[in-house]
Amino acid sequence: MSDGPFPVSFATGGQPLAPGVTLLREGTRFVVHSRHATALDLCLYDLKDPARETARIRMQRTECDLWHATVHGVRAGTLYGYRAHGPWLPQNAMRFNAKKLMLDPYARAIHGVPHEAEHMRTQPDPRHGHGRMDNGASALKCVLVDESFDWTGDTPPRVPWQDTVICELHVKGFTQTHPDVPARLRGTYAGLAHPSVTSYLTGLGITSVQLLPVHQHLDDGFLLGRDLTNYWGYNSIGFFAPHNTYAAATDPQEQVREFKSMVKALHAAGIEVILDVVYNHTAEGNEHGPSLMFRGLDDHSYYRHHFGESGADYINVTGCGNSVDSASLPALRLILDSLRYWVTEMHVDGFRFDLAVTVARDEKDGFNRQSQFLSAVAQDPILSRVKLIAEAWDISRMDSYQVGNFPEPWRELNGKYRDTVRSWWRGDTGCTAEFAKRLCGSQDVFGWNQRPPLASINFLTSHDGFTLLDLVSYENKHNEANNEDNRDGDSNNHSSNCGVEGPTTDPKILQARGRLRRGMIATMMCSLGVPFLTAGDERGRTQGGNNNAYCQDSPISWLDWTDCDEEMLIFTRQMTAFRRSHAAFRRSSYFDGKLNPATGLRDVLWLENDGTLLHHEEWHQETRRCFGALFGTVGQSASPLLLLFNNSAEPQPFVLPGDSSISWSLVFDTALSPSFPAKTSTYTGSEAYCLVAQGIVCLTLADGDPALLEPKV
Repeated sequence: MSDGPFPVSFATGGQPLAPGVTLLREGTRFVVHSRHATALDLCLYDLKDPARETARIRMQRTECDLWHATVHGVRAGTLYGYRAHGPWLPQNAMRFNAKKLMLDPYARAIHGVPHEAEHMRTQPDPRHGHGRMDNGASALKCVLVDESFDWTGDTPPRVPWQDTVICELHVKGFTQTHPDVPARLRGTYAGLAHPSVTSYLTGLGITSVQLLPVHQHLDDGFLLGRDLTNYWGYNSIGFFAPHNTYAAATDPQEQVREFKSMVKALHAAGIEVILDVVYNHTAEGNEHGPSLMFRGLDDHSYYRHHFGESGADYINVTGCGNSVDSASLPALRLILDSLRYWVTEMHVDGFRFDLAVTVARDEKDGFNRQSQFLSAVAQDPILSRVKLIAEAWDISRMDSYQVGNFPEPWRELNGKYRDTVRSWWRGDTGCTAEFAKRLCGSQDVFGWNQRPPLASINFLTSHDGFTLLDLVSYENKHNEANNEDNRDGDSNNHSSNCGVEGPTTDPKILQARGRLRRGMIATMMCSLGVPFLTAGDERGRTQGGNNNAYCQDSPISWLDWTDCDEEMLIFTRQMTAFRRSHAAFRRSSYFDGKLNPATGLRDVLWLENDGTLLHHEEWHQETRRCFGALFGTVGQSASPLLLLFNNSAEPQPFVLPGDSSISWSLVFDTALSPSFPAKTSTYTGSEAYCLVAQGIVCLTLADGDPALLEPKV
């Protein structure tokens, strides 16, 4: 069937088809998957008048449950969508409604305002009149994109993991108030590509930006009703399409090119682009949610269901109403095709997988290190070579928390690192031994299956939770602006307000907050693993105690470029530079504590306040507040380093290793302001260095025989 001016053919030339749209010399081929539909229509629309349908074409079914049609005379810029015919049998996970226009899961761009609307509802019964309404004129539509782009000169930075420093940021929020970015580019892909932004990131020591979701997402109806939006974007409807409202360009094809230009500009500055991707669920939500793509094309094939006496219920291990069935062939293929597209066509350098445990579940709905998805990625010649980071949990299952259990070559956000480091600096008792384990790369978490310390992504904060400043300024969350009566967000933050909840002018409290922030940043930069900085923490950004700002497209979430804690910014730059210059903290293997005959030192030695060795039972003393770590040299040119830790609110004397022939030079003391001294200060071995409250001290051997540093038993 063809209702319109465009000639249609169904010849394939004997070649296998693949889902998506292909521009051919003789026309454009459209291919979409549906196993359970009885018929599929391709609908074409006019870009200049998106409500006007210009053609409706009945597609033909071929093997592999693919429906196709080749349409002549259709050019880039054309809008399109699909209507799927089939039974309405929710109890069998079939929810077809041909009155609703469906997005192509492989669409390269999406046109329209991405707001959830009543016309997207599909329930075809008397109680839901919108289920009987044809929404073709109002629906979001796919865009036929000419993907040509001049990538000449683009070179992926390919930063080794041991040299990687990640900065998580939001495309819009990072530049929305930036004074050096032209107003029309603020909050856009083009804004992030601006030289003032790339130079700031490189000056901060960032090698890789991790962008909060840039896949096309939908703003939830319940948020729009509160004059809020889904700011974070964990609500995908387009796994191949850049989110259209983050582009300065209005033409969909130019939006795609703008994203590519951003990647090219970041690469030119030596910065990798890692995407935070959401393949675990979609914006279609539960059975009461909108019907946009998977649900209307083939609910049974794309989502996980529990089939019982009451029919088919959505399995919800994401907290978002549905879970994508990555163990099914069509969903698995789509995820892999999407990932490869972003690498090969958009030139991104890696991915951070939201709720990665859901994607790694097998056909029995259990987490499996040999699941279909993890096995497919491991053998893929493209995907196995990019940076892969797992958020190693989902919710509501006994096997939902899987930190340490992903296979190589995966890296994982180390939630245990975050919680332990926060607790130790808050002054909690009994966690010093675990703090040292996190400092040393979490061998107890990753080493059991031969994974290196670089498997650990060491983070203190992220988009989800308090900022670093709020972490030391609030004991309780303050999410009132979200209009959920402060019920949302995690109540267990391992935070401290240092004596006053929220802002204060008390100099002692401000000093304590500064010490704690510097101490945590220094801990992260001196830990084995990969440091992960949340944008704005280096500047003293606050969200006013909001630890769940997912719906705040407002100054609560945006970086305020007019307000900066200059001392904190300078300190963070100094710490990233310090890490770059010391291989001891960028190791790809764990410490073993064995004596190196060439240097006369161990790779790490643990010390008591009095300069003696710190023994096993002493680690677990409830009152332990202080310890030292002596790091041996890596290579012949480096000098031994000494780190002294004190999380007590009181000063602690610490006897420095060696005798009077040993000379130590101070590198930094986070309890002091400024922390990196302008002039060199030296100290003698066996001298007591006074650790000020809540700080880390770093000294380097300036003179003397390293063999004299180890205490004699």
